[in-house]
Amino acid sequence: MKVQRRAKKFTMEAFWKIIRPANLLIVALAQLLTAYFLIEETRTGIPILQDPNLYLIIISTVLLTASGYMINDYYDVKIDYVNRPHEVVVGKGMRRRVVMTLHTIFNFTGIGIGFLVSPRIAIINFFAAFVLWLYSNTLKRMPFIGNLTVALLGGMAIWIIGYYYQTTKLYVLTYAIFAFFINLIREIIKDIEDRQGDRKHGCRTLPIVIGFRATKKVIFAIAGLFVMSILVVTFKVGSDLLYFYFGGLSILFFYFMYRIYYADRKKHFTQLSLLAKILMLTGILSMAFL
Repeated sequence: MKVQRRAKKFTMEAFWKIIRPANLLIVALAQLLTAYFLIEETRTGIPILQDPNLYLIIISTVLLTASGYMINDYYDVKIDYVNRPHEVVVGKGMRRRVVMTLHTIFNFTGIGIGFLVSPRIAIINFFAAFVLWLYSNTLKRMPFIGNLTVALLGGMAIWIIGYYYQTTKLYVLTYAIFAFFINLIREIIKDIEDRQGDRKHGCRTLPIVIGFRATKKVIFAIAGLFVMSILVVTFKVGSDLLYFYFGGLSILFFYFMYRIYYADRKKHFTQLSLLAKILMLTGILSMAFL
């Protein structure tokens, strides 16, 4: 008779794996660069990097994002045993109870830090924490709604910096839109990649409901909206540097769409998910040229 091994209570390796430090770094970098390059100073004229509230907002966003990854892995453990069994943390490297405890601590800490900045930031943080829980519990198993939810939260990470500092610069809107669309495309790609486990456990994601090929058409439609949205905002901004940079970035983006068109295996979509991260990072770094 095979004896089942008990899950380890907590290991640092499991902790780092579940919070996705590379993704958290991209979120923090996006917010920091948004503040430094697009806003530059507070409304009272203080250089923005000297404002401690900026760092509190970044820390709270990172904590809530990490908490979202934890609760997502908690609810998805059975699906992950099908899609990526070697990467499962919950119930192996960390007990389920420990994951939920850390999730709760991170959420309350993130909301509390937001309150130190401003009650309105605390309300936004509470809303984000609730939506991340709702996504993991329910929304991600529904076609498109889950993808849209995560994409909106991705764009909101950039928007919240402009909102707190009460700036209406179109630059901030441009990058919030950029983050929204890239996250939306990436989330749908992940659904295609994970459709085997999702189907087995009753999820009704887009590839399962309308099929693999039709989902690709949806991605191309979203890509078209993305290009048009960026063009409209970029022309309103009227920056030559922005034209050149997004023109160069479009080469990488069209290569990305070319790869999507011909992708038909799980490993192809794993590679595309990584390429979407590179697109996001490349787009964020363009702030330095403005």
